[in-house]
Amino acid sequence: MNVRPLQDRVLVKALEQKETEKGGIIIPDTAKEKPMEGKIIAVGNGKLSENGKRLPLEVKKGNKVIFGKYAGTEIKVDGEELLLMREDDIQGIID
Repeated sequence: MNVRPLQDRVLVKALEQKETEKGGIIIPDTAKEKPMEGKIIAVGNGKLSENGKRLPLEVKKGNKVIFGKYAGTEIKVDGEELLLMREDDIQGIID
């Protein structure tokens, strides 16, 4: 299945947290927080402005981004869990 986001939406694959902390403590799956970093898998065409012009997105496919803890909608594509969110939900791009 292929998913193409519409308008100002992006498809993000969340990056997993490390299994252990700096002190060597192993964190069980039930205690892990939701990831807040991800990689852009696909982007929409951009948002339409009031005068009908399309505004391009700042993020591009392949960018590593930071987003809010509860941002986006979780979807499953070919058994892989992805997040579908608006560009507004993205807080920054990691260089």
